[in-house]
Amino acid sequence: MVDTDRIVGGAKEALGKAQGTVGDALGSNRDSVEGRFRDAQGQAQNAYGRAKDTASDLADRAGDYASEAYDRAGDYADEAYERGSSYLRSGHRTVTAQVEEYPMIALLIAGAVGYGLALLVHGRR
Repeated sequence: MVDTDRIVGGAKEALGKAQGTVGDALGSNRDSVEGRFRDAQGQAQNAYGRAKDTASDLADRAGDYASEAYDRAGDYADEAYERGSSYLRSGHRTVTAQVEEYPMIALLIAGAVGYGLALLVHGRR
């Protein structure tokens, strides 16, 4: 979208050039200087309008990129959650099957793990 500063700046620039040309043709130093001044004002205002347009476009693009990144992050999180829960269910089934098949070995392993944790927590005295 074109900024109003660009439109007004372009108009001032055109009128300033015209006034400067007419001043030069008529030999009027005042009109020539005023025309060049208006031309310079118009160029500055036009440049300001272009800078505002560019900044606005960049802000829009940054918002779009942030929105896309947010959506992708959500997709990755959903995928990681599903994969993790799948691994958890698979591990649960595997451990359950092993415990059901070898209950005494599972009991010995659980006891050894408990003893090891107790040593870590309390240490040897």
